[in-house]
Amino acid sequence: MQASWVTQGPRVAQIALGYGLDDFGSTMMEENVVSAAGCRFTMPIDELERQIRAAGYEPIRRDTQYEPIPGPKT
Repeated sequence: MQASWVTQGPRVAQIALGYGLDDFGSTMMEENVVSAAGCRFTMPIDELERQIRAAGYEPIRRDTQYEPIPGPKT
């Protein structure tokens, strides 16, 4: 299950991870629906990963089939 930082913001998504959600959300190439509704949360990938680590978890990048893909070494 996914915590959507795009609609709820990064802090709520961090809290959601603690309640058992296992996906922080994703990066988006284009997003029109949520922004049209007035949500304006944006984050670069490195900040997404920092937020996940700050919540006590290890970020894992994945492809569209949910298979882990290599990310930069931290």
